Amino acid sequence: MRDDFFPGVGRIVFEGPGSRNPFAFKHYNPDEAVEGKSMRDHLRFAAAYWHVMRNPLADPFGGGTALMPWDDGTDSLANAQKRVRVFFEFLEKTGIDHYCFHDRDVAPELGSLAESNKALDAVAETLAEEQARTGKKLLWGTACLFAHPRYAQGAATSPSLPVYAHAAAQVKKALEVTHRLGGSGYVFWGGREGYSTLWNTDMKRELDHLAAFLHMAVDHKRRIGFAGKFFIEPKPREPSTHQYDSDAAACLNFLREYGLLDAFELNIETNHATLAGHTMRHELTVAAAAGKLGSVDANRGDELIGWDTDQFPTNLYLAVEVMLVVLGMGGFTHGGLNFDAKRRRESHMPEDLFHAHIGGMDTFARGLKVAAALRADGRIEDFVRLRYATWDSELGRRIEQGSASLEELEKTALAQPAPVLSSGRQELLENIVNEFL
Repeated sequence: MRDDFFPGVGRIVFEGPGSRNPFAFKHYNPDEAVEGKSMRDHLRFAAAYWHVMRNPLADPFGGGTALMPWDDGTDSLANAQKRVRVFFEFLEKTGIDHYCFHDRDVAPELGSLAESNKALDAVAETLAEEQARTGKKLLWGTACLFAHPRYAQGAATSPSLPVYAHAAAQVKKALEVTHRLGGSGYVFWGGREGYSTLWNTDMKRELDHLAAFLHMAVDHKRRIGFAGKFFIEPKPREPSTHQYDSDAAACLNFLREYGLLDAFELNIETNHATLAGHTMRHELTVAAAAGKLGSVDANRGDELIGWDTDQFPTNLYLAVEVMLVVLGMGGFTHGGLNFDAKRRRESHMPEDLFHAHIGGMDTFARGLKVAAALRADGRIEDFVRLRYATWDSELGRRIEQGSASLEELEKTALAQPAPVLSSGRQELLENIVNEFL
């Protein structure tokens, strides 16, 4: 293990709840078995390259504060490759097994697309070397189609065909690099795939163009033999007034409408769920019910602030809800928990990167154990099953199969006594959850 860039921090290990060591796990014990599988395999933690290595901790009212002594601030290839080595030291010391990146996070955008591609290839070689050295894996890659001014009016939904073509070329290259690095998936996030006003927008044409873009990506995936999954990451707004991938239901509807449902799953982010006016559990449940929950961006938002604050997850109740859905669908396969989260602007020292990730990992470890305990307890699951018991009748089964009629239901309603509802027992169920916290 390298010890070049974080000399004051050793390998983070599990010391248990009684530890007061700020550089130790209190709850995340990677080899501890939960429901027959190790915590490491359940949680599949990933670090976000863009936040760990590239986020200067700026905000709308001030410049960056992050101290990154390894970074000379240039767009040189040598500096980009050095960042990779710093990042993999961080992964080794935290015990995080996976990572995620945007193409323009790991490699600089240079004067031409050809030059940028060449730089990305060179950095990908360094990434491959570090993966081989450490055993760390790429969870997913993606292309940054929102930061450059050319994408101010969208990428795959741009009114400019030259911009659209540039975005397609960028995705092609990012997908090929993700394939080369053995990525488990590839994410499409439409940060500017939407509109600021409908006065200058042909929505139908933009959606058609977006669908064509994704179909071309599916075709190229098959052409190069990429076996990973394609994910779409919903977000309702910010920076655009309205983004087409606004929530899980909207994404699923779009995929169905354009014949793309079989080719995509969803990558659900907590802060994006908040901005959509939903809970994270709601968004996860919508995706899981459709068999399309692929991966999770683990963070949280500030409900008092109307933008994407991307804070580290420290809410145990929320982690329990997330893990209940994940366990209920049988666990992750190709996805995982990616910490798409940044330190607060005041937490600017390099060691704060470790404190932030330790807290998130401990929170989800506890959430996993509590979720498993609730499933083993069974009282909530039993209550929900009994609440729908009348649907387990022959009539209920035929309604669910689509073989009943309104006439038959009318006859049933006329013959039965007035319906009496049972209590929903919300407070009782919440009390049961609290017993385990």
